[in-house]
Amino acid sequence: MKKDLKFNSKTIHGGQQPDKAYGAVMPPIYQTSTYAQSTPGGHKGYEYSRSANPTRTALEQALASIENGSYGMAFASGLAAIDAVLKLLSPGNEVICTSDLYGGSYRLFKRIFEKYGIHFHFVEMDNVETIEAHINPNTKMVWVETPTNPMMNIIDIKAVSELTKKHGLLLAVDNTFATPYLQQPLDLGADIVMHSATKYLGGHSDVVVGGLVVKDKSLADQLYFIQNASGAVCGPMDSFLTLRGIKTLHVRMQRHCENGAAIAKYLVAHPKIEKVYWPGFETHPNHKVAMAQMKGFGGMISFVPKGNYGDAIKIVENLKLFTLAESLGGVESLAGHPASMTHASIPKEEREKSGVVDALIRLSVGIEDVEDLIADLEQALTQ
Repeated sequence: MKKDLKFNSKTIHGGQQPDKAYGAVMPPIYQTSTYAQSTPGGHKGYEYSRSANPTRTALEQALASIENGSYGMAFASGLAAIDAVLKLLSPGNEVICTSDLYGGSYRLFKRIFEKYGIHFHFVEMDNVETIEAHINPNTKMVWVETPTNPMMNIIDIKAVSELTKKHGLLLAVDNTFATPYLQQPLDLGADIVMHSATKYLGGHSDVVVGGLVVKDKSLADQLYFIQNASGAVCGPMDSFLTLRGIKTLHVRMQRHCENGAAIAKYLVAHPKIEKVYWPGFETHPNHKVAMAQMKGFGGMISFVPKGNYGDAIKIVENLKLFTLAESLGGVESLAGHPASMTHASIPKEEREKSGVVDALIRLSVGIEDVEDLIADLEQALTQ
C-alpha cells in the first residue's frame, strides 16, 4: 500500500514502519556505535554505526520514498554527499557544472578535487547546446542546480537528461532549493539527486545533514561503498531530527511558496529595487521550463536594491524579523549577502559573470505571517 501513496502521505509514511521492538511510531534514536553479535559475523542487520544505523536507515528510506527513488544515503552534510558523488570519478575525468551554483560546491570542486586531476567546466545551462559544446571523451558527469543559488536560474532537467543519456554521462541534480515537493529530478531522467537536508527537508535550522537518492542498484552499491569507506555519515540524532522535519515538508512548502510569491511581487513593484530574481515571474528566464517541471516556485528570492554595496549592507543590517544568517529553508525567514557570505569563496570576477554582484541580497522566506515580513522589508528599505 505504501508504495502507491501520494506525496503528502509519503512525507509521513513513506519508507516507514513501526519499530519492531515495541511498535514505536517514530523511529527510535539508536544512539549506539556497535551491536552485539551472537557469533562472529552473526548479527541482526547492524554491526557498526558507520556502516548502518537503524535511525539513519529510516531516514534513508524516507529520502528514497519522497524522491521516487529506490536507494537513499544520508551524510553528515550536503557537501559530504557531494564529496561522495565526486568520488565516483577518476583523475582525468571532467565534469560540466552549472555556472551559477552554491559557493561551497564551487570551493569543493575547484580547491579540493581539481588537485586530484578532475577538471570542471562552469557553463550557463539555459540550453543544452551550450552543455553539449563542452562534452569530450573525458566528460563523465553533468552537475546541475535548479533553481540555482542564488540567481534562481532554471535548467531543463529533462532536456539535460536526454543529452547525458545520449553521451553516456551521469546526471546529478542538486534539488535543495526546490525539494521533492516541487520537483522530482529522478522522474525527469536524472541519475542522482542530492540534498542539503539541513535546509528545507530538516526545515527547522537545528541539524546539518546531506542526502543522495538514486534508482540504479549498481550506482547505489558504489555510493554505499563510498559512504561506508569514507565515513562521512550523519548521526542518529541528526537522522531523527531530519525525519521529523520531513513529516511536515508538504505543509511548510505550501506556505513557503505562498509567502515567497507575495514578497516577490512586493519587491518587484518597489521603487527602491532594481532587479528581482524569482522563477514565478513570466519574464524570468526559462519560466516556462519552471512551469513544466516544478509544482510551485518556492520561497527563495534574490534581489538587487538601487544603490551600491553599502546600501545592500545597510538593508540586511536593518532587518528585524528576517535574520541575517547563513543557510536557508527553515521555518524562520533569513536574509543573506551572497558576495560576503555563502559565495565569498568564489572569486569576484567569476561571481559577477553569473550575476552575483556585490549588492545582491538573497532571501529565504519563512512561514511567518507575510504581512509582518513585508512590513520588515519596508522599514529596512525606507531606512
